[in-house]
Amino acid sequence: MSSQLNDLSNAKSDVVWITPTWRAYLALTKPRIIELLLVTTIPTMFLAAGGFPAWALVCWTLLGGTLAAGGANVLNCYLDRDIDAMMYRTAHRPSATGQISGSRTVTFGLILSVLSVSVLALTINLLSAGLAAFAIAFYVIGYTMLLKRRTSQNIVWGGAAGCMPVLIGWSAVTGSLSWTPVVLFLIVFFWTPPHYWPLSLRYKDDYAAAGVPMLPVTDTPHVVAKQIIIYSWVMVATTLALIPIAGMNWLYSAIAVASGALFIYEAYALRSRVRKNLDDLNPMRLFHWSISYLSLIFLAIGIDPFL
Repeated sequence: MSSQLNDLSNAKSDVVWITPTWRAYLALTKPRIIELLLVTTIPTMFLAAGGFPAWALVCWTLLGGTLAAGGANVLNCYLDRDIDAMMYRTAHRPSATGQISGSRTVTFGLILSVLSVSVLALTINLLSAGLAAFAIAFYVIGYTMLLKRRTSQNIVWGGAAGCMPVLIGWSAVTGSLSWTPVVLFLIVFFWTPPHYWPLSLRYKDDYAAAGVPMLPVTDTPHVVAKQIIIYSWVMVATTLALIPIAGMNWLYSAIAVASGALFIYEAYALRSRVRKNLDDLNPMRLFHWSISYLSLIFLAIGIDPFL
């Protein structure tokens, strides 16, 4: 434990004194999370257009979506700077180390948020801009301020903000919403808990120390594994519901069935390790596969219009 604390101290020192300022600001936006959001946006736009949408439309939508996600993440970093500093996984964030002051963090987050809504309103349409504004507000106020520190179901409802890119992408192309983007929204919504709970299971001691009531902190691994299985089944069923609703072709259908079966297998495998009381539950195996799973599903969605 002492060696971990020393490593943490060294990590903080390295960030404060070595990391260039622009990299610190970039870190506040959580680029890896933004990448995952964009993975769902582009295929959605292809499906909405029935092929290639105008590239200018795609670029403006991605710019607006990136700014929205970045702005929300920066404001999240400011509000969570106290608990981030207490967790080994997040203690290096510039908002937690003090490398970037609170006032500058808030200013940066607000600038990105206002720019995102402005870009989408001026280059796409008001519906997409409104959806982006709602996503930012819901993530910052609904999830970070109201849910995260109060309920073990925080990630379930808070994850709704991460589903908004599919609605933004669809509305950017069509100027409206329909049942297809709603199903796409639900796919990501039901995917979020079995994606995030394995990660929080791995770092439950961090969350417990910070007083964040993630499900693995408030309940036993058996309960967590059961909930993961339930959401996995519902998620896979939702991906299959997209087939008749959106008229998906054979490629998507095959990938949805095969990858969904593997996801459920991994969920049950995690429960099996829990039941055996293994010292290493290896929850990150499901976490990493969940990222590949979502990428495969939306890759198939993006290819489907061209078949």
